[in-house]
Amino acid sequence: MKFKLALAAAVLALAVSPAVSKTLMHYPMVGGAAMYPTKNIVENAVNSKDHTTLVAAVKAAGLVDTLSSPGPFTVFAPTNAAFARLPAGTVDTLLKPENKGTLTAVLTYHVVAGRVNSGQLIKMINAGRGKAVLTTVNGEKLTARKMGSKIVLVDAKGGKATVTIANVMQSNGVIHVIDRVLLP
Repeated sequence: MKFKLALAAAVLALAVSPAVSKTLMHYPMVGGAAMYPTKNIVENAVNSKDHTTLVAAVKAAGLVDTLSSPGPFTVFAPTNAAFARLPAGTVDTLLKPENKGTLTAVLTYHVVAGRVNSGQLIKMINAGRGKAVLTTVNGEKLTARKMGSKIVLVDAKGGKATVTIANVMQSNGVIHVIDRVLLP
């Protein structure tokens, strides 16, 4: 009986210990890094090996402070592989200081004001009879559709990006990882 009580007390102590609880919790992994809901979009993105190009672009565009602010924001985050699909030299050209305006327009086309999770987005698509038209932070329209079990975003030029990891919650919004760069 004493052993059972001692064991129960030990288990209870472990369960309520903040240090142990934190290590036992599951956080989504993006680019080999845990994404913590207590960190903001920038704090998490810098740890993802799959988003180094996006992070460099956000820094070059001067958007770090904006995406670190309380928001909330919904970010459709292209991976390094998505940027690599652009025509050769595009990323290098966009990262030049003289192209900051264009870079900012492209990046803010991937951001929607508010926190929109995939469930909400699917409800919007269903309510819109198969599509949801989102207004991005740069003022342009982006269309979300459901194709099979996937959410697909269609940009102003007809390009399509698929959400590959949805609902990565942040302290100031939500990230949905996508496989293509969207163009306004």
